[in-house]
Amino acid sequence: MSDYTVDPTQYFVRRQPYYEAVGDEIVLYEAAYSARMPMMLKGPTGCGKSRFVEYMAWRLERPLITVACNEDMTASDLVGRFLLDKDGTKWQDGPLATAARIGAICYLDEVVEARQDTTVVIHPLTDHRRALPLDKKGELIEAHPDFQLVISYNPGYQSLMKDLKQSTKQRFGALDFDYPAESIEVAIVAKESGVDEKTAGKLVQIAHRARNLKGHGLDEGISTRLLVYAGQLIVKGISPQAACTMTMVTPLTDDPDMRDTLNAAVQTFFG
Repeated sequence: MSDYTVDPTQYFVRRQPYYEAVGDEIVLYEAAYSARMPMMLKGPTGCGKSRFVEYMAWRLERPLITVACNEDMTASDLVGRFLLDKDGTKWQDGPLATAARIGAICYLDEVVEARQDTTVVIHPLTDHRRALPLDKKGELIEAHPDFQLVISYNPGYQSLMKDLKQSTKQRFGALDFDYPAESIEVAIVAKESGVDEKTAGKLVQIAHRARNLKGHGLDEGISTRLLVYAGQLIVKGISPQAACTMTMVTPLTDDPDMRDTLNAAVQTFFG
């Protein structure tokens, strides 16, 4: 074990996260969790994948440990390492090892950002073995019966250099996520930001126009998250045009012509 005691209660989601179901994803995930099936969530940036995992952890009353994956992340960052202190060396579990020990849901966000030689460490946890070898320590962690591994990524960013191996993909069940239907997205933006539904509807309409430009000058459409940011600024007294430019145009592109196109869409609804 790690050389310190972990309190699982610190990882529980204490307040119910706001989540609007867009299909049968809640029922499907609950069935997958009951089978302790590893899950893969696929969808564009800011469409609700992370919020969904948080909501399901709350609903299932399980601790949640989230890891934001990046290209510099090593296997030791996930499983653990020896550290030096005044008394010598001690072992410190990484987030994956901690989750396996305490029976948490371990969520690896944007897993394709991690190197493939790092992601292979999850393989023994995602088949019949449900175990995590700590080679540096000479220990084999048998995963807690309640442990589940969840990964997410944006298929729009995948390439030959950044994609999951088939040997990894075929260890998971998968759910596809996308931006919600218009009526649901309007409700989400209004609830999360505090704007009225009419304003939320205008923000969603702008997003729809921008999403149609994906692959035609934009790498990614305006996310639901950015719509909420715009609404929050409007509630704080910022003009809708300035709020939209700050949250829905400037972060999305540096191309002057594309910015003009997006600002024209903003002017159409808030001019």
